[in-house]
Amino acid sequence: MSDARLLAVEAVESHVRAFFEGHSVEVVVCDLGPERREALPDLRVLVVGPGPRSDSWAYVTAGCWAAMEEDGHGLEFVMTAHVRDQQFIDLMAMITYYHCGGHQLDLEHSMPIGEPWVPGSNCDHLLISLPYLHGPDLEHCPLPGGQARILWTLPVTAAEIEFRRHQGHEALEQLFDEAEIIPTDPFRASVV
Repeated sequence: MSDARLLAVEAVESHVRAFFEGHSVEVVVCDLGPERREALPDLRVLVVGPGPRSDSWAYVTAGCWAAMEEDGHGLEFVMTAHVRDQQFIDLMAMITYYHCGGHQLDLEHSMPIGEPWVPGSNCDHLLISLPYLHGPDLEHCPLPGGQARILWTLPVTAAEIEFRRHQGHEALEQLFDEAEIIPTDPFRASVV
């Protein structure tokens, strides 16, 4: 790991630990296998337990910015869930590899998961959104030589993605607000 990439990964971890003060934070090194490791040699997922800031679990990537930054700017991702589960760590690694493997996710983008978020869930896509559950203090992560933007990966349904394609991102987020969805509920009803 180069010194610059190591400093960036450490800065993301420090930022997440400071934001989630009072929460447990476990660092999970992700081994994606030999081919994928080249694209993301430093990937970690920070697993944040429930605590004073949130009663749910948060999974935050560290190492995505280091692999993809341009002019000091890049992304990391956060997902919130109702439990701690290895499948969410694996999903965060998949999202990061998808992003770094040529698909370049950004705000208002989406991606298919390829299966339900959890068994029995209707949510089988992810919507890249602002981290509304945590706000701009988590979103804006200063790093040596730049800044990472931590965006939310919200599990959504195929019908919601189709609605967004026709009506726009803002219209879909409005439906989420009106329905008062619980974003960590894997069995929530689709809003469309």
